Amino acid sequence: MDSTASGTPTIQFHNIIEQPISLIPPLQTFQCQKRQCFGDSTPGEFPLAANPYIVLHVLTGCDLEPQDIAKLEVTCSFFRQPANFAPDTELSITELAALDMCHKRAIFKPMTLEEREVLKQRCGGSWKLVLRFLLAGEACTRRERSQAIAGPGHSIAVTSNGTVFSFGSNSSGQLGHGTLEEEWKPRPIRSLQGIRIIQAAAGAGRTMLISDSGRVYAFGKDSFGEVEYGNQGAKLVTTPQLVESLKDIFVVQAAIGNFFTAVLSREGRVYTFSWGSDMKLGHQTDQNDIEPHLLSGPLENIPVVQIAAGYCYLLVLACEPSGMSVYSVGCGLGGKLGHGSRTDEKHPRLIEQFQTLKLQPMVVAAGAWHAAVVGKDGRVCTWGWGRYGCLGHGNEECESTPKVVESLSSVKAVHVATGDYTTFIVSDGGDVYSFGCGESSSLGHSTGADGQANRRTNVLKPELVTSLKEVNERVVQISLTNSIYWNAHTFALTDSGKLYAFGAGDKGQLGIELVANQTERDSPGKVDLDLN
Repeated sequence: MDSTASGTPTIQFHNIIEQPISLIPPLQTFQCQKRQCFGDSTPGEFPLAANPYIVLHVLTGCDLEPQDIAKLEVTCSFFRQPANFAPDTELSITELAALDMCHKRAIFKPMTLEEREVLKQRCGGSWKLVLRFLLAGEACTRRERSQAIAGPGHSIAVTSNGTVFSFGSNSSGQLGHGTLEEEWKPRPIRSLQGIRIIQAAAGAGRTMLISDSGRVYAFGKDSFGEVEYGNQGAKLVTTPQLVESLKDIFVVQAAIGNFFTAVLSREGRVYTFSWGSDMKLGHQTDQNDIEPHLLSGPLENIPVVQIAAGYCYLLVLACEPSGMSVYSVGCGLGGKLGHGSRTDEKHPRLIEQFQTLKLQPMVVAAGAWHAAVVGKDGRVCTWGWGRYGCLGHGNEECESTPKVVESLSSVKAVHVATGDYTTFIVSDGGDVYSFGCGESSSLGHSTGADGQANRRTNVLKPELVTSLKEVNERVVQISLTNSIYWNAHTFALTDSGKLYAFGAGDKGQLGIELVANQTERDSPGKVDLDLN
């Protein structure tokens, strides 16, 4: 209601002369000829040297990236000079900050001073390079975090606290429960109680688990080098057993390929079991050799942060002082080694194409017949046998060198997974794209753009997996079956620890009960398991 019309007297305001109001006295300006880190009390100077403890605390507490720490040394001499902190008086502030951040990493803590110094020299003589090595390994293998592994017919899930669940096919005891019975629901491996597992690998009839103390446990077929189906490995192990031949090696990752197994040590060394004829991996061994052999060649003095095993070949992501690089070794059929030919390589050989593309690899994936890499800038490269469109280039042609997937140019990828002619990409926003063979509904495309069912259709270019978009969860990891003998199934793990599964489920490998006569799921179903 209007106050004047109602008879209410109007409020009289005082006439206030407008003038500037100053709550804080104006700052006195100083003439500063130069800005530097050393000085006495001259206004305008930046006396970092007066408080080196504070500077070190800030650098360590901010968890800066190694490259950002290195940039400080370029911009200011204060960060390059010895900090005179005992006992390492010659180390600079930036080196001390990197060393302090290394101490936060789980695999670095238990190392002796001698072991740390060896690692430092392997990485290039700098704690900043050691920190880069440790961070890169954690990022590409989800070390110390929850993970799910879609193996050939069986599945392994590891919670963030190191508890292991297994389910699916169990004809060789690969579930580790002491029986040969299938499990259709995730079941914890009771015999591992008190042991924290940080990484898992699954092969046909075989499982390997790695503890936070670097010990390796294996169960299923009792052979490291058997083919998917064969007479080798007749002995079955139905509960996790410590791999004695690896007890003197602190292992952080395992990869099971056809005919061979590879493990990665804490120091970045690669060891292989079996499949070691001179034409394969540079050392001669029997097919069922259970002794690990150091992968010979150029990687003996270069630290490796990730290994990926495919059908008769191995990819390794190496951390060199000049940057990250990828090496390959083994069978070159289909061009999957990435060297521009189909020639076998008995020693690891650098894939030079990434230098030409100016792409720094951060994650590698080895499918049965093709491979993929995600670069630091989010670009995705694929190469190898392009059957069913698994390379994502819009055709089924082979590529013998890494080629950028152009249709993903607007997507910044952070994770890649490969299987038997299938590929999945995860973006920084948690979206998932897939392409390749549509058998077993393992690509997750339950319907096409026209609304028609196309769950078994091959996809030649990356397509958004809309069925995962609908769960309203940010996906952080994809795992799919990497075997030429088993129908594939796929896991999608979200940042909240929820696990979704789709694809083949005839042995219970999805961890989800299927309706009568159903052997697969064409859309993601939530597994009753919280991995966080």
